[in-house]
Parts: sequence; C-alpha cells; structure tokens
Amino acid sequence: MFTLDFSSRKPIYEQVYSNVVRLVSMGVLKPGEKLPPVRTLATQLSVNPNTVAKAYRELESDGYICSAVGRGSFVSEDLTAKDAEKNIVLNNLENQIKVAISYGVTKEEITEITDRNFPKS
Repeated sequence: MFTLDFSSRKPIYEQVYSNVVRLVSMGVLKPGEKLPPVRTLATQLSVNPNTVAKAYRELESDGYICSAVGRGSFVSEDLTAKDAEKNIVLNNLENQIKVAISYGVTKEEITEITDRNFPKS
C-alpha cells in the first residue's frame, strides 16, 4: 500500500504524505476511512513515529485528513478523488517551477508558458 524510497532525496514524511494523496486519488482510501495509527504505520514502514506524525499534520493542514483525539485520523469527508488528483498536479507544478527557477528561468518566462497553454477565451 505505502511505498518509500529510502535512497530518495525527498524526505520520508513527504513520501508518506504523497502516498496518502495517491491512495485517495486512486480511490483506495475513501472519504471517512480511518488511516492506520501513527505508531502502527511507523512500525510497518520502519520509520520514526515522528515522521508519520509530521506527514499526518501536513495532510490535516492541507485538508486531506481530519483527526479526532482518541479516535484517530480519517480521510476527509469533503475530499474527492478529483480534488486529490488536482492537488497532486498542483504540487508537481510547484516543484517543477522551483526547479526551473533554480536553473534561472524567470517569472516572465513562466508566465509566458502559462499564458500560451491556457485556452483563449
């Protein structure tokens, strides 16, 4: 269900985050479904519980999950697979923009590409 690449430069908590978003977008995790407890998932993935807790906090902050004290964490009832897919695309776009900026691409060049790719009204 969850896959981690320990050789990746991407932090483990971000990989856990991405896994949950991917599973929601694929419909594997449904709205209202309970996620594994932090300690259980950490043990299964062989990572520190703080790593999973950080991923869960980020997921909650971004509206993917909601937590109830003493009950656990659940996929947000308001989240649809389409919302999750859109967020994946937006996160990928943001990451690619950061890479482009690191290579010296200007805001104007990014805006020009964006304008070229939007349908004319």
